[in-house]
Amino acid sequence: MLHSAKPPSIDPQMQPEGPSTSSKRIFAPTGGSTDPGHAVQYAKGALDRDDLSPSPTDQFHAWFKHAVDSKVYQPETVTLSTASLPSGKVSARTVFMKELDDKGFVIYSNWETSRKAADVASNPQAALTFWWRELERQVRVEGRVERLTAEESQVYYDTRIRASRIGAWASPQSKVLDGREELERRVKEVEERFEGQEKIPVPEFWGGLRVIPEVVEFWQGRQSRLHDRFRYTKQEDGEWNIERLGP
Repeated sequence: MLHSAKPPSIDPQMQPEGPSTSSKRIFAPTGGSTDPGHAVQYAKGALDRDDLSPSPTDQFHAWFKHAVDSKVYQPETVTLSTASLPSGKVSARTVFMKELDDKGFVIYSNWETSRKAADVASNPQAALTFWWRELERQVRVEGRVERLTAEESQVYYDTRIRASRIGAWASPQSKVLDGREELERRVKEVEERFEGQEKIPVPEFWGGLRVIPEVVEFWQGRQSRLHDRFRYTKQEDGEWNIERLGP
């Protein structure tokens, strides 16, 4: 009588591991989608080449106005990314864009002790990323940076409430503190220094930084991640070349 051969036993430790999500702390979040197991679909708009202005700053101004009119929460919120040389290490933080002019996008900060100050001192290039959730729109900006003059920075500085002007003087931004008490002590010292003085000079280490755009991308979310993307690239003659990008 023939007997079927018994299959050899396999050591469980030798079996190949199949796909597993057991070690993943977060896996494929759906972002509040109403379709279980699938990500949110973007369907609030479209972007065509004919919709665009010849200038990216003009186009940004139009989109920003639309964001304001549409009650986007703090549309001036932007992620500023910088990189240190020679290490190439990148850092990013959320700040406010406070000005837009024909030259570029302006943010204000401490340019003596902060991480971004050290980055741009070694590498005068930066990137900005705006995300307007309510409109499913994104704008990306890349370019070189320049400091505003003290006179230019004073104009914006004077619009801040007094406590914020005092704070700009008092905070050694990004430096290690012994505790909250140290910061409060520094604030008190600055308050005493400018007591009774309404006009406070802008600190020499604080002020505006302008990102002068060389590349600007406008992104409109679409269904199935087939987004509309258009990139403006500055040419040597100062004109802008506009191209559609794959999503």
